[in-house]
Amino acid sequence: MTRIDGKTAIVTGAGNGIGRAIATAFAGAGANVVVSDVLPDDGERTVGEITDAGGTAFFVPADVSDAEQAENLIAAAVQRFGGLDILANNAGIGGGKLRLHEIEPADFDRVLNVNLRGTFLCSKYAIPHFLAQQDGRIVNTASTYGLIGAPNAAAYCASKGAIINLTRQLAVDYGPDGIRVNAVCPGYIDTQLGRRGPQLTPEEFEAATAIREKAARMQPLRRQGQPSEIGEVALFLASDAASFMTGSVVPVDGGCVTTFNYGEASN
Repeated sequence: MTRIDGKTAIVTGAGNGIGRAIATAFAGAGANVVVSDVLPDDGERTVGEITDAGGTAFFVPADVSDAEQAENLIAAAVQRFGGLDILANNAGIGGGKLRLHEIEPADFDRVLNVNLRGTFLCSKYAIPHFLAQQDGRIVNTASTYGLIGAPNAAAYCASKGAIINLTRQLAVDYGPDGIRVNAVCPGYIDTQLGRRGPQLTPEEFEAATAIREKAARMQPLRRQGQPSEIGEVALFLASDAASFMTGSVVPVDGGCVTTFNYGEASN
């Protein structure tokens, strides 16, 4: 089993879905986990799941797109546990189903601010601690939508593509300092549509779920992934088992980006 015993890790966007899975995977492997989210109830629920299972975690609310809050998040982890070893930049939002000319500038900015600026800010304030100890691990949550184009997702694709190349660039700058930076690219993951679930009518939720499941069935593995399957890859990248990996971009997508999908024409 992959272990990160005694390490201190921050996971942003850890109140739901993939972020929660990363946080629980880290805690299950022996890390002290700082759970962060903009939704306090969800963040505290993740902490409760971890502590009930015998792990160590506490919650720090933070909007990662805000520089002061991002800096305070890093400081809180260092104060609580005496240092910082791992940063999982997972917090992110979608951009709606619109073509670029239909997106309001403020909405485009909001997606870039949370997804990309949040990754930048948390990394900016974590890296000095990593430099001081000549060791650190950053795991960024990108997306298959950062590797390929996808319909009606201009802001989201732009943000995730930028995270991928920022991952590579940070690996170049900080590899000589013992800091490894990698990214995981989830495909269709069964997160119950994350936070959007409560905002949809039962009929809308059922229709959205059916669309995702149909798309997932056209991948080589013919199913959606589970959040835990992303959590385990993030854990591997944060561990010494991946000690010779940096700048790596790892799709965890059921084979989605490996093949041209003929869709209905192949049936």
